[in-house]
Amino acid sequence: MMAQEDPHISSITIAPITGPELLAKLPAVAALRIEVFREYPYLYDGDLEYETRYLRTYAEHLDSVIVLAMDGDQVIGASTAVPMRHAGADICDPFRAYGIDPERVFYLGESIILPPYRGRGIGARFFEERERHAERLGGFDYHAFCAVERPRDDPRIPINYRYLHNFWNRCGYHRVPGLYTSFSWREIGEIQESPKPMVFWLKPMTDEARATL
Repeated sequence: MMAQEDPHISSITIAPITGPELLAKLPAVAALRIEVFREYPYLYDGDLEYETRYLRTYAEHLDSVIVLAMDGDQVIGASTAVPMRHAGADICDPFRAYGIDPERVFYLGESIILPPYRGRGIGARFFEERERHAERLGGFDYHAFCAVERPRDDPRIPINYRYLHNFWNRCGYHRVPGLYTSFSWREIGEIQESPKPMVFWLKPMTDEARATL
């Protein structure tokens, strides 16, 4: 008997887009960010106007990239990246303090995928496409991203919650406890924004870079 093709993955296309061509997709990606980041561990109570304004920075830099996963005409996943020199001080300053030049770091923003499409290899493709973009640009010793840190005994952890640490390790990234920052957002139940601890994960791309970790 021939196996049936999974309708959730057979029609999916994954491709990077850059520069001005990002603009048409920004509203859909902004809405996706609000929906996905409302889940644990971010619990983000998002705002569409802010999200669109944030994402517009990727369209302003020709060396940035957003990788889109599309199911037909629907954006079901997105992943962002940009040379760290374009990121804010809350991202660059911790690297300077740690002794790593932000100019040599390619910063991976978020990867977001709608729940029905998870566990199907899209997340791995997001890492591959962003790293490939960094290689085309050249000049980076590290790839890096950061993730929110929540207590392991947080009562809000869903019963079926799956930590991504092993997946990130398999992709070549390692948590660096001494390299951290904080981002502020309003989470569900909060009246106003509050800072959240974020720890960086790095993938060294040269022997010299590996020696620093």
